[in-house]
Parts: sequence; structure tokens; C-alpha cells
Amino acid sequence: MGLLHIFVLAVVQGITEFLPISSSGHLILVPVLTDWPDQGILIDVAVHVGTLGAVMFYFRRDVAGLFRAIWQLLTFNHHKNEEQGLFWALVVATVPVVIVGGILSLSGWNDMLRSAEVIGWASIIFGLLLYVVDLKSPQKDDLGQVTLRQAVWLGLAQVLALIPGTSRSGITMTAARGMGFSRVAAARFSMLMSIPTILAAGLIEGAKLYHSGSVTLGMDALFSATLAFFAALLAIAGLMAWLKRASMAPFVWYRVALGIGLLCWVYL
Repeated sequence: MGLLHIFVLAVVQGITEFLPISSSGHLILVPVLTDWPDQGILIDVAVHVGTLGAVMFYFRRDVAGLFRAIWQLLTFNHHKNEEQGLFWALVVATVPVVIVGGILSLSGWNDMLRSAEVIGWASIIFGLLLYVVDLKSPQKDDLGQVTLRQAVWLGLAQVLALIPGTSRSGITMTAARGMGFSRVAAARFSMLMSIPTILAAGLIEGAKLYHSGSVTLGMDALFSATLAFFAALLAIAGLMAWLKRASMAPFVWYRVALGIGLLCWVYL
């Protein structure tokens, strides 16, 4: 892969991973719209790992709290607190996507969904759903009030993100807003949900990279992850600042415009 190809992929991933506009959809579109060869799942995961580092750095206090919760559980300190509640909520919310994602990966069905047509329809449908839910839902609950029942529904919503163009952050923010969480709280929990999900995918595909023995591919992946880290850090900070004072509308209109453009390109 050329440096320009890597740079574009990493920046696109870093900017779109946590914005509700679908990073996987944009990554699939890069080779479609540029005539570059498809970068493949391994590079996709490498840039996702870069964004994983960014979200862990930005929410380092929450991450530290999660590690404390794990330590408390390992030392049989089962006194319930907010950190343990958040930890179990994230575990429960991660299980559905790991199971369904594993099935799709093993069956090869995930490759069948990597098309501009699927991305276009998903971008429009789930974008409009985000707009309606964000507009109609109250903003009352904070992150510390996530129940296990809510975590189950958020986890099921995250499964829909396996459809390219849906947006993992977008669909989980939609579900959280529908439950009454504030925009900031919905975005925060959505980003924390990405940590175990991306980590699981990174471990699986990282093992494939190791066994492939490709040094060039390994260096490409490392460079991609580093660039994606810095791009994602800027995107997270920008999104959190925006949601403190405004709605999801600009992201929805971008999704609708992108979807319409893609469908016109596919059908016409």
C-alpha cells in the first residue's frame, strides 16, 4: 500500500469512528471511489485499534475506573458501586455483537455486505432514525444510571452496526437517546462500548496478521493505527464539545446526502 492510501484510510477512520456516520462504510467506500485495491479486513482493524487507543486516552478516568472494578471483582470485593455497574453494563452490551460478529466472520457473510448499495440504504434509514429519536427524546439520565436491562438493548442495537453504513456509534447513540439519556451521556457510553468491541476484533485479526508473517503488512498496519489515533482524538473532542450545545442534525443530513449520492451512483 502507498503512503497516500494509508494516510487517507487512517484519517477517514479516525474522523468517522466516533461520529455517527459509519466508519466501516467510509472505509469500504475508499477503494470503491478511488479505484485503489480494497485494503482488506486487517487494515480496517488496524485503524480501528488506533481509534481504540484514542478513546481509551480521552476517557482515561473511566477506563481507570473499569480497571479498578475488574480488580475489585478479582479480589472478591463485590460491594456494588458505580464503576462495577458500568463494567457489567459494558460486558452485557458487548456479548451480542461478539456472538453475531463471530458468526458472520466465520461464515464469510460480512464480505457480502461490503457494497455501496448496502451502505447507501443503511446510511439513510438509520440516519433518519437517529434524527427522529434525538428530536423526540428527553435528556434526563446520566451515565451512572445504565441498568443491565438497558445494556442488553444497547448491545442488541450494536449488532445492527455489523451492516456497513449503519454506524456503531450512531445506532448505539440512537438507542441510548431513546432511553432518555442526554446526548453527551449517550455519546460517552457509546464510545466506552467501542473499547471491548474493537479490542475483540483487534485480537482476532491481529492473530491472523501474526500468522501471515507479512512484515510489510505489519508496518502498514502500525502506521495506519498511529495516524488513526491522532485523527480520532480530535474527532472525539470535537463531538463531545458539539453535543453539549447542539443536536445530531448535521450528522444526519450528511448521512442522507451521502446515501442519496451513493444510491444514484449505483442505480443510475
